[in-house]
Amino acid sequence: MGKKGKKEKKVKGAEKTAAKMEKKVSKRSKREEEDLEALIAEFQNLDATKTQVVETTCPPPSPRLSATLSAHPEKEELILFGGEFFNGRKTYLYNDLFFYNIKKNSWVKSDIPNPPPPRCSHQAVVVPQGGGQLWVFGGEFASPNGEQFYHYKDLWVLHLATHTWENIKAPGGPPGRSGHRMVLSKKQLLVFGGFHESTRDFIYYNDVYSFSLDTFSWSRLAPSGSAPSPRSASQMTSTPDGMGVVIYGGYSKVRVKKDVDKGTIHSDMFLLKREGKDGQEKWSWSRVSPSGNKPPPRSSFSMAAGPAGRAVLFGGVCDEEDEETLEGDFYNDLYLYDALKNRWFPGLLRGNKSEKKKRRRGKKAGAEGEGAERREEEEEAPQGPTEVIKEIVNEDGTVMTIKEVIRGAQEDEEDEEEDEEEDEDDASAPLVEPCARCSAMATVRQGKLFLYGGMFEIGDRQFTLNDFYSLDLNKMDQWEVLVEMDPKTQEWLEESESEEDEEEEEEEEAKGAEGHEEEEEEESGGDGEDDEDEEDHPAVQEGEMVTDYQTRTEQYWTGLARANMGADAKDKKVAKVALAMAKVFFEDQ
Repeated sequence: MGKKGKKEKKVKGAEKTAAKMEKKVSKRSKREEEDLEALIAEFQNLDATKTQVVETTCPPPSPRLSATLSAHPEKEELILFGGEFFNGRKTYLYNDLFFYNIKKNSWVKSDIPNPPPPRCSHQAVVVPQGGGQLWVFGGEFASPNGEQFYHYKDLWVLHLATHTWENIKAPGGPPGRSGHRMVLSKKQLLVFGGFHESTRDFIYYNDVYSFSLDTFSWSRLAPSGSAPSPRSASQMTSTPDGMGVVIYGGYSKVRVKKDVDKGTIHSDMFLLKREGKDGQEKWSWSRVSPSGNKPPPRSSFSMAAGPAGRAVLFGGVCDEEDEETLEGDFYNDLYLYDALKNRWFPGLLRGNKSEKKKRRRGKKAGAEGEGAERREEEEEAPQGPTEVIKEIVNEDGTVMTIKEVIRGAQEDEEDEEEDEEEDEDDASAPLVEPCARCSAMATVRQGKLFLYGGMFEIGDRQFTLNDFYSLDLNKMDQWEVLVEMDPKTQEWLEESESEEDEEEEEEEEAKGAEGHEEEEEEESGGDGEDDEDEEDHPAVQEGEMVTDYQTRTEQYWTGLARANMGADAKDKKVAKVALAMAKVFFEDQ
């Protein structure tokens, strides 16, 4: 009894602390949000002038992250809404709406009167009722300079049959937030977690709210058991039986001292389970201990509900923080969680094999059922994925390095020895994969995973993408490129303290135009001083492989990278850039 009493006191104490913190945050950010409300009202006034639905065939949406991509419940269409873009100086928030026709591989922009105001880091859920509906809750609006934030607590529904937006004004809903998660569970929308942040304070949530699609009313759930710690950006998926949801991972931060925050990447799992009849439900939390290979810790990953009770996780970032710097390792790997078997396994691509290899593999596997079992075992077993460095040279001469995780070998040693000569003839081209990224948009339709946009960072520079990929989750053979993105065309404006600084920069650019032209010649491999510079680099020996060249000349390229990046650059970053520079030079020879 004593222990139980102490536990209840701790829970109540935590709730009081959270309530006090929320009040504190709300008070300090009230003036900040009032300033932004006027700006949001201007957007709404502009949208109010629209009286008709206008649909226009268009190119793919502009580069963005933290939007939502949803599969139409009845048609072969995807729906993209909102998102953000930052060009180094200014933050842009969107409330545009796009429909992607899967069969035609075409985009349509739909301007519908009275839409939700611009936002990012919101949540959207599709439901089949009423000819199809898209429900949108919460999200975030930022001032153009990115220094003020407004967190929405509004609820909207897009009626897909009539192409009309409706603002649902139901009391008792969650406080304003972004980075939360929302899923459909039977006839309820469940909202979990998220955060509210101002310029000076922040709070993370672990509360759960339910919105009834029958009564159009909110209720806050009070599940028994130990809940996940407060967090945002977790993975939340409904269980196949519709009786609960699974929460995985997420991110939160705490203030360790004045103006110093420490972030935490969570990798735990929880089940929120429903018991009892409709209207008399009881909810409970329990910790989940899955088997298999869990993803390495990360945040801002993309997620989608896949076929056969499987949740799909792609990419993300693992930040390395200290008091002065924040650097992230970005991922492009794929993991699947099987809710029926409660296990994780890496989503390894098989690639296109020749007919001979297929027949040979079929022989060794035996019956079709045995072959399927073997494929599943391959999915579960560790395949030794490796990391490689991909580089891109930008227009301004800087070198970007992108870390990618490449699938492990799937043939055993005997196959490789027996078919070494045949493999040389039948070797397939390297698999095309999305580059490493975080905050991309993902959804699944008819067993296919679709992935759009997102971003990655190199130093202080942020690259926002609008490339588009699909992957058949049943075949797991290869990514299909639907829209290709060239990062060299990315807009990035360095921060300047004043207009005078901008004018000085423009003058310097004008004076240095001739020098920039020479740099561009070097990038494009044109005639000029680049030939003389290349002679100074270690020469590539006849028959040498790129890995051999990198190893042999490592010291030289590391010194060159260190000279370009400065003495304060971390050794790991310098090593990555050195490898990329060596590879670029090798491939140019």
